[in-house]
Amino acid sequence: MKINKIIYLILASCMLVFSACDPIVDEAHLTDSTDVAGVQLVAKQSTPGGNKVTISMVSPGITGYWDYNLGTALTNEVTFVYPIPGKSTFTYVGSLGSQFFTKTIDVQIDQLDTRLDQDWYDLVSEDTSAGKTWVFDQAGAGSLWWFMSPPGSADGAMSVWWNAGDCCGPSDANGKMHFDLDGAANFYHYETAAATPSKGSFVLDPTNKKLIVKGAAKMLGSAAGNANGEYTIVTLTEDKLVLYLTNSETYATGWTFIFRPE
Repeated sequence: MKINKIIYLILASCMLVFSACDPIVDEAHLTDSTDVAGVQLVAKQSTPGGNKVTISMVSPGITGYWDYNLGTALTNEVTFVYPIPGKSTFTYVGSLGSQFFTKTIDVQIDQLDTRLDQDWYDLVSEDTSAGKTWVFDQAGAGSLWWFMSPPGSADGAMSVWWNAGDCCGPSDANGKMHFDLDGAANFYHYETAAATPSKGSFVLDPTNKKLIVKGAAKMLGSAAGNANGEYTIVTLTEDKLVLYLTNSETYATGWTFIFRPE
């Protein structure tokens, strides 16, 4: 009898040892808190039809960010002063849990009753729909308007490594470019003063001192490079625009562009 009990104890111990060796699998499956139709986006304007806008994603359990055309906000709510009259579409990009989604909301802006950052008026004029035209600030031999500069930082934008414009300017040296907010952020590039323009769009980021040109139209003087169309704003006033390219693909240096209103 004692022998049987000992055998049972040995068997029970072996079972415990083997069961302890079995892996513990914790299967965590992502589940969706709702579907795309259930994601609620809300837009509020400080005044009826006004251009100070707050957009919110108010559904619980959703994470994501807003693309509000002027930039992105890594939050569920963002307030901004929008510079373009008419109907504008803003996009929320988020996760339901197991899948990503995008959803949009339209906002009708009928009046620019909240003043924009001064940079907007300097770039496109007080008449934002009519816009403003810029040309290279050429003032004769030796003038600086399109030149090689140190790469890496806008702090060296006005340090001249090679005054290329004095001998070897771009093909559009006598062209022009136009910015306006007539229903959209419109950008037009003219190869010469009388040429038919190519049209694109632009993004002005006063906070980060960036000007980005998008679409088919290229920045005046883009022969210096910059495939992504992004420039650092060194100076932007009513009568002067200085842009800096941190890394020219063409020359592997910095590059500086100086413009004045037409």
